[in-house]
Amino acid sequence: MTRIIPSLALPLCLAWGMSLTAGLLATAAQAQTDNPAEMVQARVLPGWTAADGGHVAALHLTLAPGWKTYWRAPGDAGIPPALDLQGSHNLASVTPVWPTPEVFFQNGMQTVGYADQLVLPLQIVAQNGAQPARIAGRMQIGICSTICVPVDLDFALDLPANGSAPQQALIKAALADQPVSAAKASVGDVDCTLSTISDGLGLTVKIDMPSAGGTETVLIETADPLVWVAETASTRQGGTLTATTELVHVSGQAFALDRSGLRMTVLGADRAVDIKGCTAN
Repeated sequence: MTRIIPSLALPLCLAWGMSLTAGLLATAAQAQTDNPAEMVQARVLPGWTAADGGHVAALHLTLAPGWKTYWRAPGDAGIPPALDLQGSHNLASVTPVWPTPEVFFQNGMQTVGYADQLVLPLQIVAQNGAQPARIAGRMQIGICSTICVPVDLDFALDLPANGSAPQQALIKAALADQPVSAAKASVGDVDCTLSTISDGLGLTVKIDMPSAGGTETVLIETADPLVWVAETASTRQGGTLTATTELVHVSGQAFALDRSGLRMTVLGADRAVDIKGCTAN
C-alpha cells in the first residue's frame, strides 16, 4: 500500500478517495475485537458539484469512545494514512482538505489527530468532466486507544453524486475548520536554519507572526515522506514564534533538505495557521 502525504493536489496514484462500502476490514485490529465497526464506523458524504465542474465529497469517520484517528502527519506514535486507488476511472486528482487537528500525548509520545469523529473533505477533479468518473480502492488509517492499530476501508463512489443538506452542512463545517493561510494570519518572515547533528539535521524555524492564542504548538512536515521529523519544541518571544526539531532520513544516510518544501502548522487556542515554505534562510 502506497504511503502518502495527503496535503497536496495529488495525482491519481497518490490521492485520497472516498465512498466506503459496508465492508470494513481490519488487520491487527482483529486482535482487539472481531467487529472493527465497534471501533470506527465510516460513511461517504457525496457532497456537491462545484462551480468549476469539480466535485466535493467527504469521508465521515465516527469513532468509539476513547478512540482516535490521525492527521496527515500523525506524530511519533501514530499510523500514517495510505491509499491504493486501483479501480478508479477518469480521475485527474483528489485533494483532501484537513480540518484543524488536536495534539494528544500518550506514554510520553505526541500524536496528532482527531477524537470522536473526522469529516475529511475531498476536492475531486475528473480527467474529462463531460464523462462519468469513479473513485474506488482501499484506504488504510490508524486508530488508537490504549494501543494503535491499522484498519482497512474499501471505498467506491460514482460521480457526480449530490448529498443531502445535512451531509453538505457537515462538509462545509469541516472546510471552515481548516487552518487559515499565512497571509490571513499576518505571517511575516519565516527563517529556517539548519545545523548538523549525529544522525541528521537540526532545524530551527523563527516565524514572525501574531500569537495564535494560548500555548502554541508548531507541527513541521517536509516534502519528503522518508524524512522523519521529531516532536517540535516551541517558544514565543514577542512577535516571534520559534520552533526547533530534528530531521532524520529513514535510510540513516545523509540527505538534502528543500526548505521551500517545509510546511509549518501552528496550533493555538484561537486559531490554527498553515505556513508553506521559508521566506528567509
